[in-house]
Amino acid sequence: MPQVFPDIAANLAGIRTGIDSAVQKRPQTVPTVQPILVAVSKTKPLSLIKQAYDAGQRHFGENYLKELVVKSNSPDMAELCPDIKWHYIGTFQKKMASVLMRVSNLHMLETLNGAKEADAVNSRWKSTEPLQVLVQVNTSGEESKSGVTASECTELAGHIHRNCSNLKLAGLMTIGSFGYDCTQGPNPDFTKLAECRKTVCKELGIPEKDLQLSMGMSHDYTHAIEMGSTMVRVGTAIFGARDYNKTEEQ
Repeated sequence: MPQVFPDIAANLAGIRTGIDSAVQKRPQTVPTVQPILVAVSKTKPLSLIKQAYDAGQRHFGENYLKELVVKSNSPDMAELCPDIKWHYIGTFQKKMASVLMRVSNLHMLETLNGAKEADAVNSRWKSTEPLQVLVQVNTSGEESKSGVTASECTELAGHIHRNCSNLKLAGLMTIGSFGYDCTQGPNPDFTKLAECRKTVCKELGIPEKDLQLSMGMSHDYTHAIEMGSTMVRVGTAIFGARDYNKTEEQ
């Protein structure tokens, strides 16, 4: 049977329509910030990334750092997708800071989860523009997930804001429990992250609209946006199922 390739442009158009519809359903108490769509391209080839880029997509996320280093430094990537903005969305540890510096066109580190990790990235980042970072919050309390607790969130955010001049505190991020049934009501993980933002903003004197909330993926991005998400990570709904045989380990 011949391989069926996804219609990337059509998939993106459908997702953008879903995003716009979800924004209209937000309560008036939610800051009016247009969500950023991060296309999660892990294990996907340049040919599919190029299709998404040609359809107007600029923000792309990768879970595996070695894969991101290779992709971002590809001569073909530089020629075909010159304005691409890479987000690293995988697990991050202090020892990975030097490798992260090898990523070309790195726009954001979404998974910062400790002061030592923040200091390691801050000391190595040499660009004239600060690197945007998100504090990862483990809102579900699952041991399998990285991130600070909700009670630790403000302390880490304050450390970055006050002590890391080469980093810009851009917001908060959570993965949340997998498989939550949105018909049961607001996702408690998303509610908790929004509460964390209120606390952080009050403590640091930052307007809520100036801090991103990164929450929501292919299965629940519209629900997340209705609850105030300003950044969603969508992979399979754009690129189709992933081939994990191509996955590179950290």
